[in-house]
Amino acid sequence: MPALVEMRQIAKTFGHVAALNGVDFTVHSDEVVGLVGDNGAGKSTLMKILTGVLQPDAGELWFGGRRVHFHSPLDSRHSGIEMVYQDLGLAENLSAIANIFLGREVTQRSGGLRLLNERGMDRLGRQHLEGLQILLPSVAMPVERLSGGQRQSVAIARATAFQSRLVIMDEPAASLAVSEAAKVLALIKRLKGQGVAVILISHRLQDVLDVADRVVVLNRGTKVGDLPRVGTTMEQIVGLIVGKAS
Repeated sequence: MPALVEMRQIAKTFGHVAALNGVDFTVHSDEVVGLVGDNGAGKSTLMKILTGVLQPDAGELWFGGRRVHFHSPLDSRHSGIEMVYQDLGLAENLSAIANIFLGREVTQRSGGLRLLNERGMDRLGRQHLEGLQILLPSVAMPVERLSGGQRQSVAIARATAFQSRLVIMDEPAASLAVSEAAKVLALIKRLKGQGVAVILISHRLQDVLDVADRVVVLNRGTKVGDLPRVGTTMEQIVGLIVGKAS
C-alpha cells in the first residue's frame, strides 16, 4: 500500500541559502511522525511545501498514491491536509462550535434565502467533540475563556472535522502545563486510532517519543535521521539535531 505522503528529493533555496537539500519524507496512514530539528533546520519550509504555501525548486510530492501539485493551501486542504499552527488561529470571541465551522458554515434554504443552520452545526459539532473525547466546560462560551489545553483541543477538532486524512501540528504542547500537554498527546493518539495521520513538530522531544511511531530529524536542510520510536533514545535524537553521530 503506498504511503499517504511521499515527498521525494525536495529542494528549496532562498537566495544563496539552501533551506532543503533533496529531502525524502514519508507518512503512512494511521501513523504519527515526529519532525524535529533545531531552528533553521528546514522543518517549516518542508511543511509549507506540503501545505501548498511554498513551491519546491525540485522534487516530487505524492499524496494518496498519486503525484500532486499544491499551488495553494486550499489545494492541500481539499486533499485532506490540515495544519494546526502554534498560534492556533482561533476566533477568540466565538464559541468552540462556531470555530469548528468557521469558514465552512452549514446553511439551509429558507424562503429563497441561505441561512445559517445553527442547530445542525451545534449537533454535528457536539458529536465531533464527543467522538474525539474532548470535554469542555461549555461548547457555547467564547474560546478565550477556555484553558490553553482546551483551546488546543478546539483547534485540533476544527482541523479534523471535515474528513481530514493528515493533520500537521506545530508545537501543540509548547505553552501548556504538564497535565494539559498530556491530554493533547492523548488526543493525538486517538486521532491515529481513528485513521488520521499526524505530523508532530516539536522541540519537546519526550512528547515526540511518547506518541510518534517514527522520528525524522532535519539538520541544516538535510534529513539526517529517520528512526523508529522503539529502540531510539533521546540522546540519539539530540546527537543528530546538533550534528553528532548517532
